[in-house]
Amino acid sequence: MKPETAAKKLGILLEAAPEDFREGDVTRDELNALLADPPEWLQVLRREGPHPRNVVAAKLGISNSGLARGGITEPLTTAEIKALLVAPPQWLVQERATQAAVRAEKIR
Repeated sequence: MKPETAAKKLGILLEAAPEDFREGDVTRDELNALLADPPEWLQVLRREGPHPRNVVAAKLGISNSGLARGGITEPLTTAEIKALLVAPPQWLVQERATQAAVRAEKIR
């Protein structure tokens, strides 16, 4: 599979992955090995980032669209995400409320 697809399945930002990962194709067996026993570089990327949009949105508890409405266009690190959660700006408070309302409506 293409490196973009493998990065998406691993939940990492392709641009932050090592060059040898970005340059070559990844077989299903290699992907399974990365998932089963992640190397140090993968553990660090998952732990510290930078994270792709979908991971950032999930960690903030909002939608990808909410990120765009909040003006977040670049990948964020774990430290940046934690800083937003500690002192949430108004747009994040609003987006989290919107997401909670959407989830409540789906349950209903």
